[in-house]
Amino acid sequence: MDPLLYNKRLQSPIYTGAVPQAQQNQGTQKGAEGEESISFQEVLKQKVRQESRIEFSRHAMDRVVQRNVNVSTEHMERLNEGVRLAEEKGLKEPLILVDSTAFVVSVKNNKVITVVNDENLKGTVFTNIDGTVMI
Repeated sequence: MDPLLYNKRLQSPIYTGAVPQAQQNQGTQKGAEGEESISFQEVLKQKVRQESRIEFSRHAMDRVVQRNVNVSTEHMERLNEGVRLAEEKGLKEPLILVDSTAFVVSVKNNKVITVVNDENLKGTVFTNIDGTVMI
């Protein structure tokens, strides 16, 4: 397959399901039949915004989708608590462990930099972190 076509397909959003009325105003596109649809990534971004004060970088969002990471309300509350604890200790870029999921976070920007779940943790080396919070 042509590399340019392959890259274009990788960057194209994937749309699933029907769009709830409240979410139609942002990130919508017309489908083949004229119906509006929303990407999974947009739904995930909206859920994260609603449930936390922390944001996810594009890279981290891609990892959440790719690795099927649990971003439930409970996990987001615990992640926010981990960020709060890291901030109290003066950490700038900690590794926050929520159960068996690792989040590298920029405390200054309130942004998750990357996410690694339990299946991908073995053999992973985390660099450029200044502390670890286990929550």
